[in-house]
Amino acid sequence: MTGDPSFDEFVAERLDGLLRYATVLADDPYLAQDIVQNVLERAQQKWSRIDSPPTYVRRMVTNEYLSWRRRRAVRSVVSSTPEMLDALSPPQSDPSLDYDERDAMMTRLAILPRKQRAAIVLRYYENFSDDEIAEVLRCGTSTVRSQISRALGTLRESAAPRHHVLPTGAPR
Repeated sequence: MTGDPSFDEFVAERLDGLLRYATVLADDPYLAQDIVQNVLERAQQKWSRIDSPPTYVRRMVTNEYLSWRRRRAVRSVVSSTPEMLDALSPPQSDPSLDYDERDAMMTRLAILPRKQRAAIVLRYYENFSDDEIAEVLRCGTSTVRSQISRALGTLRESAAPRHHVLPTGAPR
């Protein structure tokens, strides 16, 4: 493992990114902090045996999110989520547009099943390939493509404007 950073160097360099990643996955900044803290505690104990720390720790975060036991049955979007993300990575342009877009996307992501959400976040937030996502989620690449396809369909449907059809003969 020559050339790999020490645990402290890794945390100093990657903590913000891990927190952002976990926040987007969990849709809850406090749950994201718990997930990252638990993962880093476990990773520190076996640090000398980890071959590729960034990949391994990201997989740990994903697995911790997928198996989290204290999740609520019905997820509601935390109103402070965009502000928490901005504190970690401030927007550079007009923040009013960014807030609206981010809030709308977080709302749509919250309706996805966990594996679909993880696949979407890994693809479009982390820029992972199908093979890399399959490795993190421990499934086949065809399953990754299927999960992403279903998730995108759900996201498109949730973003489509609803057209209300008036019954025949009803006043307008």
